[in-house]
This record gives sequence, structure tokens and C-alpha cells, in this order.
Amino acid sequence: MDPDLVDQVVDTAAAVVAGGAISANGHGNVSVRVPGAEEMYFTSAPSLKGLGREGVVRVALDGTLLEGTLPPIQGAVVAMHTAMYADRGDVGCVIHTHSPYATAYAVARQPIDVWIEALAMFGLAEGVPVAGYGPRGSEQAVAEIRNAVLPGNPAVLLANHGVLVFHRTPELAVLVGGVVEEAAQASLNARLLGGPVAIAEDLRAAALQRAMAFEATGTQTV
Repeated sequence: MDPDLVDQVVDTAAAVVAGGAISANGHGNVSVRVPGAEEMYFTSAPSLKGLGREGVVRVALDGTLLEGTLPPIQGAVVAMHTAMYADRGDVGCVIHTHSPYATAYAVARQPIDVWIEALAMFGLAEGVPVAGYGPRGSEQAVAEIRNAVLPGNPAVLLANHGVLVFHRTPELAVLVGGVVEEAAQASLNARLLGGPVAIAEDLRAAALQRAMAFEATGTQTV
């Protein structure tokens, strides 16, 4: 295996844990697409906490294990990672967690609306949809995910399961996972004050445009 890609997966897992958008037991998985090949590097350990280089395996995008050892319980979710790579050529990293607040919405089967500006700024201007439930790793589960993903949207809730985020780079995928968790937490806290209020659709576009302008110029506009 390419040691640089292995380290990238390990570093991404560490970034997820450091960001806090993860359950207490650290359950989840990370994958990174291999540039120029129909392969990905995937975490084989049940927890992202303390993940070492031995916890990374090499898997073909058809699901075939190419290198390493992959326990069945981890192998069961390979298909939802490979589906994102197959459907979206721009995706370079997929992350699955059971981040507590966002998973609460997944368990309630309720989408996350655009309650915080960061959702609109980072490609979630329509919020985070919910994929219908299917048994873990089943064809039904993967079909539900594919049906729920919105064009250009980098995240989806998995009913009664957790969260799936996918983006061009590991850094962006980690960022989006954190933003989704932040929105879920803020909305639940806001219920104590009368409930969350979503940003108007026209202003969501404005938030995205300002973010893009800042990225292009490297200067803050006011």
C-alpha cells in the first residue's frame, strides 16, 4: 500500500476525532479514493479513535479486498463508500460517523434544515436529507442513500444509523461533518428558546456567494 495514502486516512480519522463530531466509542469509517485507480483506502478498525496504520486496507471500488484484513462488520459498509465514488467523480473522501446530535435527527428520521450559515456556505444550502432505512450494508440501504443524496450536496443522514459525508478532499469532508453536527446541536438547543429558524432561501445563496468570494480573493468582504 502507498504509505502516503495510508497516512492520509489515519490523519483524517484523527481529525474527525479531534473535531468532536463522533460518538463516544468513536465508531465510524473513513475512506480515501486512490487517484487514477478504481480503488480506495478504507479503515478496517471498529473505532476511529487511536487508529493506526495497521487499521487501513486497500479495496477496489467493486468491493473486492485487495490488501489487508477486513472484518465482516466493517466490510458490510464498504458499499456505501464505493457508491459515492461511483456516482460522484469529484468525491475524494467519504466519512461515516454516529455523531450524536446529527444521529439524533437520523433516528427521528428528520432532515436538518439550514439553521446555521455554515451549512449554506459549505454546499448544504438545501439542508441535509434523510436516506430511508435499510439493513446495514444491504443493497436496500445503498439504494436509499443514492436516492436521497441531492445534486452537489455533500452529506446525508442515514435513518436509524448515522451520518455520511463525502467531498473532494479529506479536509473538506471533515469540515462538513463538523458543520452538520454543529447545526444539529444548535437546533436542538434552540428548541429551548422557541425553536430553530431556517435561513431564507435567497439569503442562503448570498452566504455561499460571499464564501466563494472570500476563497477566491483571500480577503474578507464586509
